[in-house]
Amino acid sequence: MFSAVGAAAACGFSLFDGRAPSGVRRCPLYLLVCIVGAMDTRERLVQSTRELLWERGYVGTSPKAIQERSGAGQGSMYHHFRGKPDLALAAIGRSAEELRDRAEAEFTGPGTAVERVSGYLRRERDALRGCPVGRLTQDPDVMADAELRRPVEETFAWLTDRLAGLLAEARASGELDAALDPASTAAALVAVLQGGYVLARAAGSAEAYTRAVDGALRLLAGHVR
Repeated sequence: MFSAVGAAAACGFSLFDGRAPSGVRRCPLYLLVCIVGAMDTRERLVQSTRELLWERGYVGTSPKAIQERSGAGQGSMYHHFRGKPDLALAAIGRSAEELRDRAEAEFTGPGTAVERVSGYLRRERDALRGCPVGRLTQDPDVMADAELRRPVEETFAWLTDRLAGLLAEARASGELDAALDPASTAAALVAVLQGGYVLARAAGSAEAYTRAVDGALRLLAGHVR
């Protein structure tokens, strides 16, 4: 794997002091090191902010905490982002993207439509930590900001619509009976997932989450032909 720090050392300078001999600055490898180093720093900032938002919420995620977690200086942070809201938006967007990618992997996997829905609901999760996107709905500062709230809203709208599509597919194929309403059932399943996280945290046990999912799937099974 390419290492920006290692490549810089090979060129005879440190990536961290921002200085290099004039001859080195004209080297294509030096330019590549600078580009990759900048990408590495930006990624560390985004990832660190994701973790802190999950752990502490928006107010508790200070620029200083982000810099300490990422190992990036203040100058680097404000080089890549206009400020904390801009960085938080990138972090929330990344969490939303990851949620969609993981869900889509389940939705497009093998099995019938109902089996894929079941597989998604039963997928291993850290129930006590909760959903990194769902927990943001409990953060008043995120919900009060239209830009920060937008990826949260869009993600749950996408998830509900995707589940509704699978349930409609199952109904059309005869796997589920005609009495099932795909849209309302999909909304209920998303509510069970997010509510299951809350119950698990309140009880201090992932068993509460598992019971909620099992109950939802038993209700869905009542419509299987």
